[in-house]
Amino acid sequence: MTDADDLRARTRALLQEHPPASTDRTAFLEARFDAGLAWVHYPVGLGGLGAPRALQAVVDDELAAAGAPDNDPRRIGIGLGMAAPTLLAYGSEEVKRRFLRPLWVGEEVWCQLFSEPGAGSDLAALGTRAVRDPETGDWIVDGQKVWTSSAHAARWAILIARTDPDVPKHRGITYFVCDMTDPGVEVRPLRQITGEAEFNEVFLTGVRIPDAHRLGEVGDGWRVAQTTLMNERVTIGGARVPREGGMIGKLAATWRERPELRTHEFHRRLLELWVDAEVARLTGERLRQQLAAGRPGPEGSAMKLGFARLNQAISGLEVELLGTEGLLYEDWTMRRPELVDFTGRDAGYRYLRSKGNSIEGGTTEVLLNIVAERVLGLPPEPRNDKDVAWKDLAR
Repeated sequence: MTDADDLRARTRALLQEHPPASTDRTAFLEARFDAGLAWVHYPVGLGGLGAPRALQAVVDDELAAAGAPDNDPRRIGIGLGMAAPTLLAYGSEEVKRRFLRPLWVGEEVWCQLFSEPGAGSDLAALGTRAVRDPETGDWIVDGQKVWTSSAHAARWAILIARTDPDVPKHRGITYFVCDMTDPGVEVRPLRQITGEAEFNEVFLTGVRIPDAHRLGEVGDGWRVAQTTLMNERVTIGGARVPREGGMIGKLAATWRERPELRTHEFHRRLLELWVDAEVARLTGERLRQQLAAGRPGPEGSAMKLGFARLNQAISGLEVELLGTEGLLYEDWTMRRPELVDFTGRDAGYRYLRSKGNSIEGGTTEVLLNIVAERVLGLPPEPRNDKDVAWKDLAR
């Protein structure tokens, strides 16, 4: 069984054979994947060694100390945090070997085609259709998706579509991998309150997807999607940050560097948020330790819920502390960034962008229901559409 000492030895051997200072970045990352040091808990041949997930930190610490390049996880976060676990759990061996290596190395960016204009919070009500071509076995997809992060930069997408309208909404969905460069895929920017367009709407018109790119059984896409969604919420709300990292660090720095802005009331509110941020950080650490022993559970929804509320409170206090200076905004140029940079921008950007935290990755209202039902064990809300075919639902 692989242990910490074995992983250190493997990592040092990688560094000796591929010195980071003289090795091309992509070549180094490919060598790391092939050595099983990308995701140590993944199977051999798929970037891992079948080792305990908790031992990943051993590899990461050795590589960081040597100045080795990373795979720019913020840019490829959807692939790493959502697509990869789903591909591993439900993809065929051919699919896993085709997609996981370029995904982890960062050669191929992924996006998520889930939400629709009429199916955001009620995702299972989605109407994008996938119909099987009886001659080729391909699936023909038509519909519209919305709020798609990084669709303008993505090569591949994870997609859910309705394949059977005659059964209740949760049972007629199938999960696919979609090629974003295929004919019929149109990506349009959605300009946000920040002035930028990291989100997009995606129109699918007669898009052909081979059946080999289906994940899970036909009609079982909702169960497959739960793997994606649980991992998504852990990715958003459970990222590892140091003490006073993230947005609370920016607020604390402003407090220390600008004594003329201080008041007793601001001090009290800052201390409360600092404690809340530290509680969230430690709770995230505990969640990651639980993940090391198994699959993500509904606790990730609670973390994502807290992340949104905390970010909005911190950014609001930061703008308030800065007074009229907090009303300034550095640039309203329409751009299409590939990632969100909360800490590298000004207070105005943080304030505006954090408003989206309570929508993306599951709305606050949906997450409250999940926490109530799956964490606290409260009775579920009544549903009058449980046994109604999707085609008969009021729209």
